[in-house]
Amino acid sequence: MVRRVAVIGAGVGGLASIKCCLDEGLEPTCFERSEDIGGLWRYADSMDGGRVSVYRSVITNTSKEMSCFSDFPCPEDFPSFLPHGLLLEYFRMYAQHFDLLRHIHFKTTALSVRKCPDFATSGQWEVVTETGSVQESHIFDAVMVCTGHYQEPYLPLASFPGINTCFKGQYLHSREYKDVEAFRGKRVLVVGIGNTGGDLSVELSRVAAKVFLSARSSTWVFSRVSDHGFPFDMVSTTRFNHFLDWLLPSALTKRIRFRKFNSWFNHGNYGLASTKSSNFKVIINEELPFCLLSGTVVLKPNVKEFTKSSAVFEDGTTEENIDVVLFATGYIFSFPFLEESVRSLFDDNRSLYKRIFPPQLEKPTLAIIGLVQLTGSVMVGAEMQARWVTGIFAGWNKLPPASRMMADVLKKKPPVKRNPSERENLKISFISYTDEIASCAGVKPSVLRLLLTDPRLALAVFFGPCTPYQYRLVGRGKWSGARNAILTQWQRTLKPLRTRVVDDSSNGSDSWRWMCLLALPVALTAGFLLSKYPRLGWSPRAGPQL
Repeated sequence: MVRRVAVIGAGVGGLASIKCCLDEGLEPTCFERSEDIGGLWRYADSMDGGRVSVYRSVITNTSKEMSCFSDFPCPEDFPSFLPHGLLLEYFRMYAQHFDLLRHIHFKTTALSVRKCPDFATSGQWEVVTETGSVQESHIFDAVMVCTGHYQEPYLPLASFPGINTCFKGQYLHSREYKDVEAFRGKRVLVVGIGNTGGDLSVELSRVAAKVFLSARSSTWVFSRVSDHGFPFDMVSTTRFNHFLDWLLPSALTKRIRFRKFNSWFNHGNYGLASTKSSNFKVIINEELPFCLLSGTVVLKPNVKEFTKSSAVFEDGTTEENIDVVLFATGYIFSFPFLEESVRSLFDDNRSLYKRIFPPQLEKPTLAIIGLVQLTGSVMVGAEMQARWVTGIFAGWNKLPPASRMMADVLKKKPPVKRNPSERENLKISFISYTDEIASCAGVKPSVLRLLLTDPRLALAVFFGPCTPYQYRLVGRGKWSGARNAILTQWQRTLKPLRTRVVDDSSNGSDSWRWMCLLALPVALTAGFLLSKYPRLGWSPRAGPQL
């Protein structure tokens, strides 16, 4: 029986894990190596102790309604997309409201997490920590690792001949970037066109002499602001759209998606993406198209090699006098405190059952929280993981036998790549994954049942944004405020914009009522199919994440 739980890290996953432990009557003890909560989202000017933090200007890619904790909405006066300072303030509100801080040991590093000698029968772990210069050993019934995947920079220097032998300029990874001052007046090459690479290219273009952005794969760019000015994720991440993705042929949905992207600007004209490309990514950036249009950012293909002061690209072109190369090439996860026999059980999150549990362990008392890349908010996914995991620890939920877990892992692992040097897009569908974990935890809402008992709520759940509150309507952890939070989510979205009210006499309430009436048959049909075929697949979709 699990009682005492060690939580490693006090970022968003750690805070959710502490709270979920308390909800299940467990006794959490969180070890945080820094002096405060927030993890990656607590900005720092330097990298003291190797801690990774966001850069100064960062703003969330997912809106507050789609990213908040499921039983604690963001304040209505907060903007839809939060600068890191406001997001950290929200974390502090959450920690204070649920009295989480008293369970956290700050400035305490987890040095090692090892199985106890009797692990096969007890499932217990020995956790050695260090505070100052004092080391201490603890015994826990279970461990939740919440350090995330932004730990070790992925810096593939071997793929760029000459970078560390010939090139005389400076090169660095994006985790070392904090603001633009060090790049003023310089010619900068940014390698990698993910969300970070796009953001930094735009920001640097305001002060650098020239910015070049090297992209290897096709990249579609979209804005946080959708049609009619609403947050993009609230409009696109709906159960109705998810149902259409499942219902329609993938070739058709891809064509529809590409046409939508190109309705903003033609990506082929900008050299960003082709509708014929099968390997592509999607990033969020409102300003990059204009920077390309104005020439302050110049798009280039993959780098072939570096010379003394130049970059030679695969199309044969060369850019001279490069001062700085900024690698926005992402991260790899690292858990150096786990004993080798455990660490060797998983090479990436696809080796974990449901991206959480190493299936080979004799006892399921180790959970990796937040090591998942979703097309929506990772915060929501991490909280759902924590709810399911603590339910298992408390004995309310059960895992299948190890053989079934291994079979599930192998089924979802893709075949070996033809080109091992090319990194894969590991993102999976936000609704597919969150629904699957919610089903395991017994908290997934039934659209069909809601249609029979609360039609107004059912329509909001199915056609409206798939906000986290939906997972508090039923099951353990049910929250009495979930229904109201869902029905008022658009009010909280628009509230911070009401700083200047204009006269708008148009009223769409009548048309909305008719739309709801016509939508009832669609929702009934979809509810039946969803109940008959609950698994809608794990196909990766590119999109926003927090």
